[in-house]
Amino acid sequence: MLTRLIAALLLLLSASAARAAPPTPPLVLAAASLQESMSAAADAWAARGHARPVVSFAGSSALARQIEAGARADLFVSADEAWMDAIAAKHLIVPATRVTFLGNRLVIVGPAAQRVRAPAGGARLARFLSAGPLAMADPAVPAGKYGRTALVRLGVLSAVQPHIVSAENVRATLALVERGVAPLGIVYATDARASAKVRIAGVFPETTHPPITYPVARLAASTNAEGEGFRRFLLSRAGKAIFVRYGFSAR
Repeated sequence: MLTRLIAALLLLLSASAARAAPPTPPLVLAAASLQESMSAAADAWAARGHARPVVSFAGSSALARQIEAGARADLFVSADEAWMDAIAAKHLIVPATRVTFLGNRLVIVGPAAQRVRAPAGGARLARFLSAGPLAMADPAVPAGKYGRTALVRLGVLSAVQPHIVSAENVRATLALVERGVAPLGIVYATDARASAKVRIAGVFPETTHPPITYPVARLAASTNAEGEGFRRFLLSRAGKAIFVRYGFSAR
């Protein structure tokens, strides 16, 4: 009788401990350009009584390679469709959870203290961008790919190429302009908005590059229900409104 009583008590204590255990925070791998906005979304999700997501920021290419190498995470948010396609082709996402939910613009930035304006195109634009080092993300990174495509379509890449200084990702590109290493850089509009040290000198026409879109998907290896909950929050009206406040367009 005593043995049964002890066993029942242990079972009750175990169940109580399980109920009291806090949920495991979801791990989100997010493009570098989402630093402020995704952090704000994580705070908003936590304010609703959930475990605050842990967010790791890097270039989309680096994050995709981490996933391919077996990195444990719950969600991936890419700054382009191609890197999401790459991991989808290896069956590393849950296809039904993939949704494109944000958009962005590509801009030229210069120091905040200088009121420079980029010419519309042609030889004048080539001279403008070649006046000193031009900071750009590595071409493997979405921002670098979009930027080089825009320069090709404007007919100025060959003139500008010798002056390009490549950075690991779009935020590293922004930092080069902030520190004065390069007088100009090509980043997203939201990156320019996030820094008081730069100002937009020009906006690339949307016809000069593929649409800048951000897909999110749950990773196939994820078993954390909180990850799916956070994904749905990001896609909700309240979630998208957070990103719109930081300059993104909602899709």
